[in-house]
Amino acid sequence: MIVGYARTSTTDQKAGLEAQLRDLRAACCEDIYQEEVSSVDTAKREKLAEALRFIRKGDVLVVSKLDRLARSVAHLNEIVKEIEGKGASLRILDMSIDTGTPNGRLMLNLLGSIAQFEREIMLERQREGIAKAKAEGRYKGRKPTARAKSEEVLRMVKEEELPAAEVAKRLGISRASVYRVLADRAAARG
Repeated sequence: MIVGYARTSTTDQKAGLEAQLRDLRAACCEDIYQEEVSSVDTAKREKLAEALRFIRKGDVLVVSKLDRLARSVAHLNEIVKEIEGKGASLRILDMSIDTGTPNGRLMLNLLGSIAQFEREIMLERQREGIAKAKAEGRYKGRKPTARAKSEEVLRMVKEEELPAAEVAKRLGISRASVYRVLADRAAARG
């Protein structure tokens, strides 16, 4: 059986998801698993885990691009090991790689290493750019989201007597942020 997997990092990437689904259908995927989750959140890729549980001996897991599947060589190797452990193979469409062949396995390892190297170089440049902008006084950082909602947090806790988890949910911030706002208020009164 040919099984497809499609992933986008955010819900804003509808066109990218549609393109992946189109490519997977064209590759004759009989079953397609799709999700919208960041590559950083590898632990939360429920549909990938489902697809990996589903595949059996002789099946092929198909992805349109390598970066839709794994972000690091170590993660890629984990996934490939699991696929091959089931007697299945991996096909990456945009690279014409099929791990069912020795050449495909070699190319996958080479290209995975290059992709990880490129990502590390990009992150290094990003850090250098941020350091330079900070030195020049141009870097502002991200806008504080939870502290901007401090008054709302305090009002909801005091007047509505809501628990921290509910305040966090309603305001779209973390529970830790709610506790931080409360701790800041207690320290200011202190």
